Amino acid sequence: MSEILKELKYTPSHEWVKEEDGLTVVGLSDFAQNALGDIVFINLPEEGSEVTAGEAFADVESVKAVSDVFSPVTGVVAAVNEELLDNPALVNEAPYESWLIKVSDVSETRELLDADAYGEVCAAEED
Repeated sequence: MSEILKELKYTPSHEWVKEEDGLTVVGLSDFAQNALGDIVFINLPEEGSEVTAGEAFADVESVKAVSDVFSPVTGVVAAVNEELLDNPALVNEAPYESWLIKVSDVSETRELLDADAYGEVCAAEED
């Protein structure tokens, strides 16, 4: 069973979201990293680039496949987790500490799920 943290919000496409210091922090859920397997490469946007809710902003390459990562918000990339560029496996080791981007100037947010609703999405996909 994947770990789902109660204090976070989630998207149906398995990104987690939290508000921190006026920024929206985005990462990949434990369910996503489990499904992907060993992550070997992460392609992240540049600081200052725009992301759009519901559209891909990054891609993650694992030993199994390449998968898009979808933005839960529309805004401007304020920070990129440079550590993941050198060590993408951190997402496998600690998915909730290994954020991908931080977004400022958020103007739109996709429908986010609380932990219970996200757990239902994961359970449906595990069947």
